[in-house]
Amino acid sequence: MNPIGAPFFSFQQDGLQVESIPLTQIARQFGTPTYVYSRAALAANLDEFHQVLSQHPAGADSLVCFAVKSNSNLAILNLMARQGAGFDIVSGGELQRVLAAGADPTKVVFSGVGKTESEMAQALEAGILCFNVESAAELDRLNAVAGRLGKQAPISLRVNPDVDPKTHPYISTGLKTAKFGVPIENALALYEHAATLPHLKIEGIDCHIGSQLLDPSPFEEALERVLQLLDALQARNIPIHHLDLGGGLGIRYRAEDAQPTVESYLTPLLNMVQGRGLKIILEPGRRLVGNAGLLLTQVEFLKPGEGKNFAVIDAAMNDLMRPALYEAWHDIIEVTPRAGQAQVVYDVVGPVCETGDFLGQDRALSVQAGDLLAVMSAGAYGMAMSSNYNTRPRAAEILVDGDQIHVIRDREKVADLYALEHLIP
Repeated sequence: MNPIGAPFFSFQQDGLQVESIPLTQIARQFGTPTYVYSRAALAANLDEFHQVLSQHPAGADSLVCFAVKSNSNLAILNLMARQGAGFDIVSGGELQRVLAAGADPTKVVFSGVGKTESEMAQALEAGILCFNVESAAELDRLNAVAGRLGKQAPISLRVNPDVDPKTHPYISTGLKTAKFGVPIENALALYEHAATLPHLKIEGIDCHIGSQLLDPSPFEEALERVLQLLDALQARNIPIHHLDLGGGLGIRYRAEDAQPTVESYLTPLLNMVQGRGLKIILEPGRRLVGNAGLLLTQVEFLKPGEGKNFAVIDAAMNDLMRPALYEAWHDIIEVTPRAGQAQVVYDVVGPVCETGDFLGQDRALSVQAGDLLAVMSAGAYGMAMSSNYNTRPRAAEILVDGDQIHVIRDREKVADLYALEHLIP
């Protein structure tokens, strides 16, 4: 069976490889744990969006803004920019990252519920495309900051349509109980207020209902409500120039599962907005990088027990938080399968001092100490959410491009972790 991410991840004579490079070679050269990405997979994932948009009349004027929070490595951001992507940011730090990576600031949208005055000023000076405003208080703050700088801030309101995206509650953002956005029933009044503020310029409407969505129907339900708001705004002579449909399209995490195509997700939405003359903005993250990367790790010990067997690896919850945080599933496969060896069911756990430190539970594996494992579908919210808990240096990051290996982030050293700390007299 092909691994998730095929054909860019495949089994060959030397075991599992990324494009033309065996993972055994990467482990020998760079050690473990290490994040490994396929450049071809990244390019193909972004191109799928561009292809669908270019073939639909409503997608003629469109922009795909990569959600930086999913993977913020400079090399990956640079590759996205070189392929024509914009960026969806949620902090001033992410703005600095995308600019350092060569982004065009006029292709940057700034989301997030807690933008500070300094972050607003930073984005205004950079000349970003739009602020996705998420509260009435933010409207007034942004107007004041723009006024002090003698600028006009381009804005859209992130509206909360109260649609259930049927995903994990931690990554559901479109319900009325979420901290994100403004209730759609309040949006008309807020747009009317924004129209009176001299240092704001209304550009669009933004809507993002959640992440890892596998059923396209909630998108359509949310868009119906957004288009009703659009009609009400136009009736009040408040022009809207773009529609930001957010991101959230899910990926396949289990080998036996299917995932919706970009075409099946986008086409119904584009059909609904056709003829309205709107620029379409999308904010995918996970769908662009999730299945373009894996976490390479080594088995340190096999620890049999009466109730559980444990495969103790050198990666941990600090390297990949999703299983501990969301009880998320990642396929875990042997890099060099042991033909003829019986499988044993293991919990695949790390060395961190927490019971929740697992990357997979109840996995049937044929392994011995020293074997390599690949934790698949780890390109999104893997390295980006990693930490130094237990004073563990974060992993190296490697990008494979055909038969070329590029180190895109060096492995941290322990001394790096306390370099900013100081003893007291």
